[in-house]
Amino acid sequence: MRKVFTKLAFTVLSLGSIAAYAQKNDLGAWYMYFGNNKISKKLNLHNEIQYRNFDAVGDLEQLLIRTGIGYDLTENNNNVLLGYGFILSQPYVNGEKKENIEHRIFQQFITKQKFGRFNLQHRYRLEERFLQDDFRMRFRYMIGLNIPITQKEMLPKSLYASVYNEMFLSFDSPVFDRNRVYGALGYVINKNMRIEAGYMNQIQENKNRGQIQIGFYNNIPFNKN
Repeated sequence: MRKVFTKLAFTVLSLGSIAAYAQKNDLGAWYMYFGNNKISKKLNLHNEIQYRNFDAVGDLEQLLIRTGIGYDLTENNNNVLLGYGFILSQPYVNGEKKENIEHRIFQQFITKQKFGRFNLQHRYRLEERFLQDDFRMRFRYMIGLNIPITQKEMLPKSLYASVYNEMFLSFDSPVFDRNRVYGALGYVINKNMRIEAGYMNQIQENKNRGQIQIGFYNNIPFNKN
């Protein structure tokens, strides 16, 4: 299965490179690490790094680093979390690259449900965004679904499909900020690690852009139990 997933990931990246060339680099690439590690029976440490590019690699669009402490209201489910994010952005303005730094505080609630093979997750997130010359607030709602393909459960060495939709709503005008639709194939390496390769389309008020995404997920617990 690892060989199968490697071929799938290579295919996704190859198609992304071709599409990026054809669309004059309108297709970006995001490389992402997500850690969600138990530090006690109820507490977990969230940590993530996202390296986002305008093209396949080298032309930085955004570097995003998040961390936070979560608390399970029920075991492995219904988690509340308080976190902080550091975001370095390098957008193009009139053809010239600029640099912006944002500090972000966020609160979120995640709840999970299971229906047969379908593993459903809802995430509600409130963000307080401290930009260089501004302060903004934003609400995000994401619904995601993981479906094992080669086994009935999300077990080691199984291939799975992953999809999500996330809507961003601003407290300012205009209220609609953006919407993201994502689809991917993933591989469960072991009970604490998995990897995904997929495509995300992001719709904003005046633009629509695609991203190839490679994500690694690490749930290795830090506590002994």
